[in-house]
Amino acid sequence: MVKKDYLTEKLKLHFGFDTFKGTQKAIIENVLAGNDTFVLMPTGGGKSLCYQLPSLLMEGTAIVISPLIALMKNQVDAMRNFSEEDGIAHFLNSSLNKSAIDQVKEDLLSGRTKLLYVAPESLTKEENVDFLRQIQISFYAVDEAHCISEWGHDFRPEYRRIRPIINEISKRSLIALTATATPKVQHDIQKNLGMIDATVFKSSFNRQNLYYEIRQKGNDVDREIIKYIKTKEGKSGIVYCLSRKKVEEFADILKANGIKALSYHAGMESQQRTANQDAFLMEEADVIVATIAFGMGIDKPDVRYVIHYDIPKSLEGYYQETGRSGRDGGEGQCIAFYAYKDLQKLEKFMQGKPVAEQEIGKQLLLETAAYAETAMCRRKVLLHYFGEEFTEDNCGNCDNCLNPKKQVEAKDLLSAALEVISTLKEKFKTEYIINILLGNEMSEIQSYKHNELEVFGSGQDENEKTWNAVIRQALIAGYLMKDIENYGLLKITEKGKAFMNKPESFKIIKDNEFEEEEEDAPVRGGATCAVDPILYSMMKDLRKKLSKRLEVPPFVIFQDPSLEAMATTYPVTLEELQNIPGVGAGKAKRYGEEFIALIRKHVEENEIERPEDLRVRTVANKSKLKVWIVQSIDRKVALDDIALTKGLEFTELLDEIEAIVYSGTRINIDYFLNDIMDEDHIEDIYEYFKDSETDNLEEAIEEMGSNYTEEEIRLVRIKFLSEMAN
Repeated sequence: MVKKDYLTEKLKLHFGFDTFKGTQKAIIENVLAGNDTFVLMPTGGGKSLCYQLPSLLMEGTAIVISPLIALMKNQVDAMRNFSEEDGIAHFLNSSLNKSAIDQVKEDLLSGRTKLLYVAPESLTKEENVDFLRQIQISFYAVDEAHCISEWGHDFRPEYRRIRPIINEISKRSLIALTATATPKVQHDIQKNLGMIDATVFKSSFNRQNLYYEIRQKGNDVDREIIKYIKTKEGKSGIVYCLSRKKVEEFADILKANGIKALSYHAGMESQQRTANQDAFLMEEADVIVATIAFGMGIDKPDVRYVIHYDIPKSLEGYYQETGRSGRDGGEGQCIAFYAYKDLQKLEKFMQGKPVAEQEIGKQLLLETAAYAETAMCRRKVLLHYFGEEFTEDNCGNCDNCLNPKKQVEAKDLLSAALEVISTLKEKFKTEYIINILLGNEMSEIQSYKHNELEVFGSGQDENEKTWNAVIRQALIAGYLMKDIENYGLLKITEKGKAFMNKPESFKIIKDNEFEEEEEDAPVRGGATCAVDPILYSMMKDLRKKLSKRLEVPPFVIFQDPSLEAMATTYPVTLEELQNIPGVGAGKAKRYGEEFIALIRKHVEENEIERPEDLRVRTVANKSKLKVWIVQSIDRKVALDDIALTKGLEFTELLDEIEAIVYSGTRINIDYFLNDIMDEDHIEDIYEYFKDSETDNLEEAIEEMGSNYTEEEIRLVRIKFLSEMAN
C-alpha cells in the first residue's frame, strides 16, 4: 500500500502542485498497484497526470497510445519542462526522421525514458513491436480511448488492434482514458481492451462554468460570428467548421475583418500546422479556425469561447470540442449554429459506407438534432446522454434556462406514446412510433399491417415536433429507455409501466422552432434588414427588358438571389455591386450600370438609409482558388484532375466553377465535355436551357428525365451560361 503523503510529495516534486484534483489520487494508487484502470474524466479534469506521475514512479517505461501527433508533441514538451532530462519523454510516429528515431531508441534502451507516446499505427509496425519487446514496460495507457468504439465520435479501426499487439509485446496493466463516453461506448472500450474487470473512475461530466447556446444558422452567420468575436477582443477562441475548405475560407474572412485568426486542419503541412498552433498558444493569434474531424492537441486553459460554425456529427464530438473552453474554471461560452440542412448534408456523406456504420451515424445525428432543438435545460440533456442525472430544473447557464419556455401538461400524450410502444412489443425506434401516432401510411407500416391497429393515427391532433419532445423528455424522465445495442429501439422502463397503470402529471417543454431559410436566399444586411419588395419588383422588370433586348433568358443576366441581395444592401457603385453574391467584375461591367442607376434613384426618392456599414468584408483572397481553376481550364486540364489536385469533391469543384461563370467570367470546358459526353446529350441539355425561363437544377432534372445525370446537366449549364451570359 502506498504511504499516505508519499504521492502528494511526489506531485509537488515533479509537477509543482500541492493537491490532487478530484479522483486523480485514487486513480494513481490503482495504477501503482498494477490494476487495470478505466478513467472517464471531462476535458480539463487532469487525465494526463493520471499516467504521467505513475510513469515517473515505476520501474521501466510507460507506453502511451495516442491518436494525435500534435497532442503527443504538446505533452512531451510539457513533460520535458517538468524535468531536467530531455530524454524523459519521447514520441514515436511518422513525423520523425531516421536519426530522431535512433535517438529515441537509444534513450529507451538506456532506461532514461519514462514515457513513450506512440500512434496506434506506429505500434502495429513489426519493427516497433520487435524493438519494444527489448525494453521494460511499466504499464500501457490508451488515451482518447473512445476511438476504439464505432459509437465513439472519432472511431479509428487501428485502435481495435491494440489488445492483440500489447499481448504480443508484453502483458502489463492497462489504463484507458477518455473525456467522452456514453455507457455504450464505455462497455465497448472495456470489452475490446479485455479489461471488463477494470476499476472504473467516473468523474461528473458537468462543467458548471460552461455556457451552452444553440443559434439558428441563417445566411448571415458570418456576420453574426464576426460581431460576436469583436465583443471578445483580446480573448482566445476556437471556431469549428466541418470542411477544410470552409476552415480556410472562414479564417480568411476573419482576417479580412481585422481579427487575428489562423487555420488548423489535417490537410495542412505539419510545419505550418505546428506554427499556427504555437502562435495560438503564445497569444500571437486570438482565434483558431479548425475542422471538427481533426482533434486539436491544444492544452490551453484560457480559451474563452468555442463556436461551432457547423453542428457536429455527434454529441460526444460536441462535448469534447466545447470542453476546450474554460479549462481553468473561468468563463467558457459555447455557441453552436444549427440548421437542419447541415445534418441532412452529413447524412448524405455517409452514403456508400457499410449499412451498420450508416445506422450508427444516423443515430448519433438524431441525438445531435434532439439536443439542438430541445427547449429543456441543455446541461440536463447533455448529462443524460452520458449516463448522468442532473437533478436541478434550471442550470442558470444555458440559453434555454436563461429564457425558459412555459411547460405544458402532456400526461395524455405520454400515455398515447407508451400505448403504441407497448402494442408494437417494444421493437421499433422513435421515428416509426411517431409515424404510427401520426397515422402516416408508409410502405413499411403497411407491410407490417400496422395501419390496421387501433392505435394507428391516435396522435393525429399533434405534430411531429411535439411527439419528438414527448418521447425525448420521457427518456430523460426515465419512463422510456433506448436499447442502444439495437440501434435505439424504445423500451418501457419499470417507471413507465407504473405510469401506464396509474398516469400522473407529466409536463413537457415544446421544442424550439428552427425555421429553415431558403437555400439560395441572399446574404442579409443584418437580422432586421428585410428585402425591399418594391425595388426587387422594379429590378425584375428591368431584367426582363434587358433579357428581351439581348435575347438571353433573364437568369443569365442576374439570378434571383443576386437581385434580392441588391434589394437588401442597395449597391450604388460598380464596386459595391461586385460584392453582391453571384455578380463579380465581369457581370457588374456588362449589366450593372442600368441596375445601379435604378437603385440610386430609388434610394434618393425614398430617402433610404443604406446598410453599407453592416457589410462584412469579403475576401479577395478567396479568388486565389478561382484564378487557379480558370488557369487550369485554360490549359485544358481535365476537371476531375483539377478536383483531385485541390482535394475537392467533384460536386464542390462544380460549385466553384458555377460561381465563376455566374460572376461573369467566360470559360470554355468544351474539351472536357466532348471527352466525357455524347454530342446529342450536350445539344439536348443546351437547347433546354435556351428555351427555359429558369436555370433551376431540380426543374431541369425533372424535365429531362433519367437519361441525363445531375453532373451532365450542371456541366452543360456551365457551358450555356458562359457562352450566353459572358
